[in-house]
Amino acid sequence: MTSRRNFIKKTALAGAGITVASSAMAMSAKSYNNIIGSNDRLNVAIAGLGRRLGAFKDPIATKESNVKLLYLCDVMESQRLKGLKEFRQHINYNPNLENDIRKVLDDKNVDVLINATPDHWHTPGSIMAMKAGKHVYVEKPCSHNMYENEQLVKASKAYSKVVQMGNQQRSSGHTIEIINEIHNGIIGTPYKAVAFYSNGRGEAPLQKSAPIPAGLDWDLWQGPAPRRAYTSETWNYNWHWYGWDYGTAEAGNNGTHELDVARWALQVNYPKQVYVEAEKRQFLNDGWEMYDDMEATFKFADNKVIKWNGKSRNNYTTYGAGRGTIIYGSEGSVFVDRGKYILYDRNGKLIRDSKTTSNESGTALGGGGDTSTKHVQNLFDTIRGKAVLTAPIDDASKSMAMVHYANIAFRINSGFDVDDTTGVIYNREAMKLWSRTYEPGWEI
Repeated sequence: MTSRRNFIKKTALAGAGITVASSAMAMSAKSYNNIIGSNDRLNVAIAGLGRRLGAFKDPIATKESNVKLLYLCDVMESQRLKGLKEFRQHINYNPNLENDIRKVLDDKNVDVLINATPDHWHTPGSIMAMKAGKHVYVEKPCSHNMYENEQLVKASKAYSKVVQMGNQQRSSGHTIEIINEIHNGIIGTPYKAVAFYSNGRGEAPLQKSAPIPAGLDWDLWQGPAPRRAYTSETWNYNWHWYGWDYGTAEAGNNGTHELDVARWALQVNYPKQVYVEAEKRQFLNDGWEMYDDMEATFKFADNKVIKWNGKSRNNYTTYGAGRGTIIYGSEGSVFVDRGKYILYDRNGKLIRDSKTTSNESGTALGGGGDTSTKHVQNLFDTIRGKAVLTAPIDDASKSMAMVHYANIAFRINSGFDVDDTTGVIYNREAMKLWSRTYEPGWEI
């Protein structure tokens, strides 16, 4: 990396006094930009061009980011073509289109991988990237299971790479403001946080044997997961609900965000105890194989508690919003979501309303917004040594652990105790789900 940048700097700027000064007016804007600031430019690849793609357009296209998109990678041809069409509205060049993430990672010119693949690819793809010398922005959930959680953190240290998880509210200005105030005592001693999410998802089609869709590399889509024949509706989003080979249910799909804010506010790490009540309660005969309603309780040291209330298919806004976190303290409370925070005193009197300060998307599929842009740019700036990560993987993985604990408790139908220093579960049945079965040759 250093050698390449030094080479660019020395060769391009050694003659800059002549080349740039005398020829800049004759050069195209594209050529000129390839010289100015090139020693600081980061070359980026995106793997996974689904619903989160919109979150990466602004941080890549914005001039201040000083990055170049080298690859758009997806195992579905239509996704690659769609991604190119969308990005061409924001950039004035054509990135390479690639089916196989391994070929992308083989390119030594790639500095950063944005890993927006399905859940079961997040840790394997990110570790492959680090081994290949890339820094990583990995979408939530950063891991599919607790074993991957551990290995991802170990890899970031072993390969000395910057790894940011896509829990973008860590880069939200109003959230940073109120969390800092909570830590400074604005509501006294914080003792409990309720993280919540509600959505009105509909029926999931029953899986049926079907031909592999045209343009889909089904084998590569499965990647580290055990091989099986293709079933309809699997590759395009509904993999979230079709068993545990691919997804992490709603706790991993959305709970990661709010649980992270709750843990951040309470300044806790691993819990000591986990209890879950969860079940599938809507559309009982459809193809959905996970719970669609969950209440989880995490007990921490110093009598601190985090509760998760996730409703996938009942859109009643229990707490007055579709998603968010409520933090209770000895002298007041705070409501915070992606758009604002509201501060109350102990008697419930409104003290301060930050109003809407962000356009970050809420419960809608896909999305993005100003917070996502800041979060990706924070990664870029950290790689350059100009910032500190807002969601470093060694901390983000602890929020991710809460998701895995909740899912494991549901799957074994039992709560359990946890070593709050190491995160290890004191339950033999639960520890059987610490890892997963990998396709031979794809083990981490």
